[in-house]
Amino acid sequence: MIRLQAALPERYAAASPDELADMIAAAKQALGPRVLVLGHHYQRDEVMRWADARGDSFALSRLAADRHDAEFVVFCGVHFMAESADVLTDERQQVVLPDLNAGCSMADMADLDAVEEAWEVLGTVTDLDRVVPVTYMNSSAALKAFVGRHGGVVCTSSNARAVVTWAIGDRRSPGGTPHGDQVLFFPDQHLGRNTGFQLGYGADDMAVWDPRRARGGLDDATLKEASLLLWNGHCSVHQRFRPEHVAAFRQVHPGALVVVHPECAHDVVEVADLVGSTDFIIKAVADAPPGSVIGVATEIHLVERLATETPDKTVRSIDPLVCPCSTMYRIDAAHLAWVLEGLVGGEVRNRITVDEETAHWARIALERMLATV
Repeated sequence: MIRLQAALPERYAAASPDELADMIAAAKQALGPRVLVLGHHYQRDEVMRWADARGDSFALSRLAADRHDAEFVVFCGVHFMAESADVLTDERQQVVLPDLNAGCSMADMADLDAVEEAWEVLGTVTDLDRVVPVTYMNSSAALKAFVGRHGGVVCTSSNARAVVTWAIGDRRSPGGTPHGDQVLFFPDQHLGRNTGFQLGYGADDMAVWDPRRARGGLDDATLKEASLLLWNGHCSVHQRFRPEHVAAFRQVHPGALVVVHPECAHDVVEVADLVGSTDFIIKAVADAPPGSVIGVATEIHLVERLATETPDKTVRSIDPLVCPCSTMYRIDAAHLAWVLEGLVGGEVRNRITVDEETAHWARIALERMLATV
């Protein structure tokens, strides 16, 4: 998806870190409770220091919706997060993304046209009433609306197991009344696959839909029979981690605890000690006893922040060639200062809006998720 962010004025582009800090502090003071600055866990420290709250994308969006006194929500994250905040906040609140180029490569791997094409193909081989579309939170508002319209639901990395259980059931713990017997899961194949294995589904029950190939690259029998159709998408950061990274870390640090994100490939998940969402990883580090050595497979800014904030433990990335989330990294102090000073001057820069029809169906999908977990 193409987004255009104009170059910053020289006042911000050439400012020193101290000058930018002074601008941000003065703007926040002038705006007071009218502005709420949200910082996703993967943000760099020069941005996170100004966050009024930090967390994952959905938690921050819900917080914004609860802060009715905040006229402006400055979301230091990526585009889909700002969209979710706009969906959940009321019409009096305006959501701002400091840099329009802060997207998500995973979210962009599934767009509405491609998903609608997949849905149409599925409809030629099976009854769509048996298919439950599930989109990861890391997706556009348009895809959240798609699943809302088609009886589906949104999931996060924390609740994917509960959501997929709601959709097609848990083979390891039968019971309840599933809403279908097939899931179309997008855009992250790894979260979908890891969730499927958690629920007792095997590799033969899953197939990968490749949007770049005719009919997803799958024959009619597979399209009809696979319990989980997984979109061929991934997180560019989490896919970097490999089982050999785990092995090498343990060789250097015998007895170390290895915690990985479920966006990692399944062969990495299989050899980890613990697997969970960003908030799960934060809690795992907090709960580890003093003196622990913890290898973490997630975005480097969070890993380094955990290392700084828990000096009684050794927290390291398991990948020696660490890779930040390049799109999240676009948000910096200069862009934050630019949007905040704009608000002080009465100009709302980089406002993110979702049209009401899309927002309506996206809210329905999110509400189904909340009713499920």
